[in-house]
Order: sequence, then structure tokens, then C-alpha cells
Amino acid sequence: MLLIFPPVAKPCEPPAGIARLAGALKAAGDKCQLLDANLECLLWLIGNPVAASDTWTRRAATSRGRHLESLRDPDCYRTPDRYGRSVSDLNRLLNMAGRESGVVAGFSDFQDRRLSPLKSADLITAAERFSESLFFPWFSTRLPEFLARVTDVGFSLNYLSQALATFAMIGFIRQHFPKLRIIVGGGLVTSWARRPGWVNPFGGLVDEIVAGAGEAPLLSLLGRNGDGPGCSLPDYSGLPLEQYLAPGLILPYSASSGCYWNRCSFCPELAEGNSYHPVPPRQAVAEMKRLSLEYRPVLLHILDNAISPALLDLFQETSPGAPWYGFARFNKELADPAYCRGLKNSGCVMLKLGLESGDQGVLDRLHKGIELGMASTILQNLKAAGIGVYLYLLFGTPAETETDARQTLDFVRQHHESIGFLNLALFNMPLCSSDAAACATEPFYDGDLSLYTGFHHPQGWDRRQVRGFVEREFKRDPLVAAILRRDPPLFTSNHAPFFR
Repeated sequence: MLLIFPPVAKPCEPPAGIARLAGALKAAGDKCQLLDANLECLLWLIGNPVAASDTWTRRAATSRGRHLESLRDPDCYRTPDRYGRSVSDLNRLLNMAGRESGVVAGFSDFQDRRLSPLKSADLITAAERFSESLFFPWFSTRLPEFLARVTDVGFSLNYLSQALATFAMIGFIRQHFPKLRIIVGGGLVTSWARRPGWVNPFGGLVDEIVAGAGEAPLLSLLGRNGDGPGCSLPDYSGLPLEQYLAPGLILPYSASSGCYWNRCSFCPELAEGNSYHPVPPRQAVAEMKRLSLEYRPVLLHILDNAISPALLDLFQETSPGAPWYGFARFNKELADPAYCRGLKNSGCVMLKLGLESGDQGVLDRLHKGIELGMASTILQNLKAAGIGVYLYLLFGTPAETETDARQTLDFVRQHHESIGFLNLALFNMPLCSSDAAACATEPFYDGDLSLYTGFHHPQGWDRRQVRGFVEREFKRDPLVAAILRRDPPLFTSNHAPFFR
């Protein structure tokens, strides 16, 4: 079997999904090959820049080799200006690669003015016209190297930015290797399959759609036995681990699927009905230690929606074997300075924390389970322990008014010395959210695969006003602006731990 991670996604760490599937197949005695088409395609575009008349693109093309090496060099991350220039120049080459044909690629996005990944008809068109894909010159020569030796092809489709390229490759395989079975899974596919009234529109192209954790369904399709999630270690050995754009190997690891809290009213996890399945904490730590010993990463990226209190408690006793970071909640345990020091001693370099709002009433209405006084103490404790904070804020929820949003601004100003980085997002209403049923809704995106719905804010604070507040008031506050300037461009939280 061939497992493919398609473009476009940030090429800074190996794809965890196909590595996890490879581990399950290996444990069941089956063989598979891994292809990080995302990394290969982006490096191919950078290595074959388009001819350009503008100075920026010519300069970027001339320096592309040096820039690639810079992003793999720890010294680059000690000089933000050098880092920013490398990222900007390389992304410029990606931007320009398909501009004449209406395509704009980048390290974290892919847009095609001709086709939308939100429309199943456009994805089918992408499959039919695969030779028009920006990536066709690459996959038309690279895929045949693998496909003559396999019977099944699996695509890990997680982001909208990957959808058009995925279906272009599917179209190529259907025409040139019609006997191969094509299986598609991943986070985006799971969200599609859990939309109300979902009917698979890709029956003529895709043989199997897998929603949710893919290990057990994939083993079943291949006639193998397995225990599903958590039955085996991820296997990264089939990936080019030295080529990712980071100062050493970042190794992703999932200690759970779903979210143990699973109560936030705005969250797609709750709206889609995704259940929580943790790897037992001692098993998770043992696996991280084994992976760290085998691959020697400079950083472990724990992918959980929120690292469980039980796993954080275990980190008080032992280290996972390498420096680590990931998402956590504002748990009461973090209000203990000694507990934060224990996490630091285990190797924690940064925690991503979803505060969403600096107004207590909004937090209560969103069922966040966060008390602002405790959040304030936690931020101070993490700073004192030497753990970085990447704080996530969400504006424009039905629970929030403009007055509430200014409370968030006040909270950030008061705690600016304890906040290393900020992620600012505008709220998108999930289609199947309980809040959607309580609001007057309207189409948000034009497409049958949209996962969100527009809505009329109950307090009249519409999206245009929210965006205006964030852009013209929140971001322009001097203390906030200073935090935002620290954010690594394009790679954001994936590279932020290296700027600690």
C-alpha cells in the first residue's frame, strides 16, 4: 500500500497521520510505503522557480538554497530578521509558481481562482483536468515510481488547502492505474462525512471514505487484524526526516483523539460528535520515550486537542525523552507554581492555551470552564517557570459583544509580559452547532462541502464590525502589537518554540 500526504500544508514536521497508519500496518505484518507529497512538491516548486522580471522574485530564486538551509539551522532562529527574510523569499517563490494560471500556493495555503475546495463538483473537475494542476509535472513522474508496485493508495486529506491537489492526483491515478483501490481519510474527510445529510459525491473516483481514526478501518479493508488507535507506535522511517524545514526533527505524537473537555459550545469537535479516546498515559509516555530514543528529535509536538490532566500529572514524574510542546487547558493544577516547574523539568518549552475571551461572562456562556483569576495566576506561573505561552483568542462568538471584546483587550494588556505569542481568530459557526439552531443563519461559503454557516449575531455585532475591531483597535494597541511582531511568519506556532 502507498500512503500519501498531499500538498499544501506547513512542511516543518513529518505527517503524523500516515506515520500512525504505517505503524499499524507494520504491527499487523503488512508492508506500506509513505510519500510526503506535500514536502516534495513544495521543495520541487522552490527548486524550479518561474522566470520573473521583478527584483524580489529574482533575489529569492538566487538565494533559495541558502534560505532552505537557514530554516534547518538553529542559528537562524536566533536572528528573527534572517528567519523572516528566508521564510518570505521562499514563500514568494511558491506564490509566483502558478500566479499566471490563477493559482497561489504558499507554505500554509493554496488558492485557485478557477476551482473551490468547498464544491464537490469542482473537486471532481480537478480530478478530470488533473493535467492542469500546478503539481502535475511533479506527480505525473513521481507517482508512477510507486504505483506499479502497490494495490492500494491512501490519501490523508486534513485541510482545505490539500483538497484540490488530492483530487488531481486521484484523477491521474484513475486514468493511468485504474485497477488500484483508492482510499481517502483524514481530518477534513471526517468533517465532511459528519455533516448533516452527508451523501458521498465521489463514488466514481474514491473507492473508500474513512471517517475518524483510520487504523482499524484500514486494517479491515486490507483483511488484517488490529486493535485500532493506540495499537502500535507510529513509524516515521519511510519519510525524509532530514528535509523538513525546521532546525532539527520535530516529531509529532498523538496521545488522544477528540477532546477530554468537549463542552465548549463553539467547538467543531462537539458539533461533529467526536468522542474522546486517550492512549493510557503511562503507555503514551513510554511510546514517546521509545520514539525519542529511536529518532532523536529536537522537539516533540504533542498533537492532542488538549493534553489530559493525567498525562500532565505523569510529566511531574518523568520526561517524554525530548523537549515538548502542545495544547493544554487552563487547568487548576497549573495554578500551582511547583506544578509548572515540574512541567518545565520534564522538557516543556511552550504550551498553547485557548483562552478565547478575557470576559468572564463570555467564558461562562461558552462553557469554557475557565475562571479568569486562575488564568491570570497560570500565566504568571508559566512565565516564572520559563514555559512559553501561545495564547489563542476568538472574537465574534454569539456570546460576545464589542464591550466584552474590549475586556479581552484589557486582559491581554494586563498580562502582556506573560504572553509570548498570540493567535487571533474570528468565529466561524459550525454547521451542526447547537448555537446555529438558536441563531438566524445564512450561507457562509458557496459550496456543498462548507463546514460553516453564516449567522445573525444576537447582539447585532456582525462579522464586519468584529473584523474592524480586531484590525483597527486590538492589533494596533502597542502592547498587543509587540506580541504579534514576535509570531514566526507563516509557520506561527510550529516554529514558535525555537524562538524561546
